[in-house]
Amino acid sequence: MHPIERLRYVARASGAPQAVLVRETAGALGSLAFDPAGLVTACRRVLDRHPATGALWWLAAHVLTTVGDPDEEGWRRVDELDDDPTVGELTHALPEDATVCVLGWPELVSEALSRRGDLDVLCVDALDEGSGLVRRLRHDGVDACDVPVAGLGSAVAAADLVLLEASAAGPAGLVGVAGSRAAAAVAHHASVPVWA
Repeated sequence: MHPIERLRYVARASGAPQAVLVRETAGALGSLAFDPAGLVTACRRVLDRHPATGALWWLAAHVLTTVGDPDEEGWRRVDELDDDPTVGELTHALPEDATVCVLGWPELVSEALSRRGDLDVLCVDALDEGSGLVRRLRHDGVDACDVPVAGLGSAVAAADLVLLEASAAGPAGLVGVAGSRAAAAVAHHASVPVWA
């Protein structure tokens, strides 16, 4: 596949996990490593289509600012993302027998939840993704309940812990799924801890 076609494919992808987007983008950008101007343009186009995907901003920043080979730098970042210990750390950090509230289908959080059969998970159906996560968690032996968006406040108040996954984060805040701010506000009012 031609690198430009591959970039178009990545740019059009919606709902794909960040790790997949990073891997596909790194492969396409690697083909443009010999053309610095083309590399900048390609990064800009991908980021224009995925402005809230922090992992792509991270990849583009490293590829565009490397002193070495941009192709090698891109694959180093893919390897770093593949070796990310977040899922394992979260799996072990979750309190035993807790009721956890999540919004939508958080990519990394859902992996950690599926490894824990002792949790009750309240999945708020943000972006119409919660019911799919409920089916997956139940298949993995986790007790999960689908909560309509209108029940977000009640679900948060009933939970022992709210888990919000950021698609991008900085020192002053994060970009999360629709309803994240409302969930955090209700959790604060109800003295329910929020992990993001």
